Amino acid sequence: MKVATWNVNSIKARLEPALAWIQQAKPDVVALQEIKCVDEKFPAAEFEALGYNCAVHGQKTYNGVALLSRSPMEDVTPRLPGGDDTDDHARYLEALVTGKKGMVRVAAIYAPNGNPQPGPKFDYKLAWLERLRVHAKALLANEEPIVLMGDYNVIPTELDADRPKAWAKDALFQPESRAALRRIENLGYTDAFRAQHPEGGHYTFWDYFGSWERNNGIRIDHLLLSPQAADLLKASGIDREVRGASEKPSDHVPVWVELDI
Repeated sequence: MKVATWNVNSIKARLEPALAWIQQAKPDVVALQEIKCVDEKFPAAEFEALGYNCAVHGQKTYNGVALLSRSPMEDVTPRLPGGDDTDDHARYLEALVTGKKGMVRVAAIYAPNGNPQPGPKFDYKLAWLERLRVHAKALLANEEPIVLMGDYNVIPTELDADRPKAWAKDALFQPESRAALRRIENLGYTDAFRAQHPEGGHYTFWDYFGSWERNNGIRIDHLLLSPQAADLLKASGIDREVRGASEKPSDHVPVWVELDI
């Protein structure tokens, strides 16, 4: 089973590149972030025509996540537990997917950016990541393959940035942000790409201000695997070429894993 994540930075603006990549890469499950549309405006028909079931947790103009799956999805959960009525950000979507050899629980994650820091947005980022940690811990009790994937808006280490010093004051690279991600991993989750590619120089995001041309990138899109999923890990990769394949690309590129499911 090939499972992928991609922050498309507006599905309306990136529909053609998304369809082209899906037809080429043929993932079984895809998590999309920053779809930037309400549920009714999501182009489900176009993905269904390619054989995918769609689950959407959208929001007008901002945020929004979706799951696409060749297999039926069950137990679809559109919110991260632990929030209150004031938190209306569409940042989390979870579902159970059936594969040929079993089932896998997947989640599309769009963690808060947190800038400017310090301030309320950074506080919200850390609180949201703590909510994710609590939920990720609870999920482990099911002892099932789990993939928590998406745009975490965290640069884990200096290996994950071409110019680490340039991010020293950014919310994505603060010690608190990095520690919040480590606390999730320390529960027993594996950073799938880093497990197979321990060297630096691999990035998933380049801004629109010349960073792509200079390869001044960062790695902030991650797939975290439960122990049961990590045992099934066969391959992982970053589809870097997608950034250069469109006149109006997303500032992120797809990241994927292959699991023996």
